[in-house]
Order: sequence, then C-alpha cells, then structure tokens
Amino acid sequence: MKCEELLQYLSDYIDQELDEELTAEAQEHLATCHNCRVVLDSTRQTIFLFREQGKRNIPAQSRNRLFSQLQAAFLKSAP
Repeated sequence: MKCEELLQYLSDYIDQELDEELTAEAQEHLATCHNCRVVLDSTRQTIFLFREQGKRNIPAQSRNRLFSQLQAAFLKSAP
C-alpha cells in the first residue's frame, strides 16, 4: 500500500470498517511510514478534540489557509 492509497482509506481505517486484507495492508504500511503515522495520529487527535469541544466554526479563510498549509507540508514530506 502506498501513502495515497492509505489516505483514501484513512477514515474507514479509523472507523474500523476496512476488510481484513486492507486493514493488514494499512497496518503494514503504517509500521514503516512515519508520515502516514503522523497523519493518522493527527486525524485521531482532531476527531477527539472535536468530540470533546463540540463543533466550533472556523472562518472559511482560516480553514482554507490551514488546509493549504497541511497539503503543502504533506506533499513536501512525501517520498
């Protein structure tokens, strides 16, 4: 499994909705890919914080800037 494929299945992986074969492939990839582990951990932390704090609105401009920065950082660090 490559990084792009893991990201495609990340939500289902977190929700434990992948079949056994894809789960095994994802776990194997995560065991060797630091960047994907960081994305997984960050996503889980974001979900946790969202659930703990409730829904808060982020202004559209700030949200777009944040997503752009995250995408640029991920693309820069991808192998």
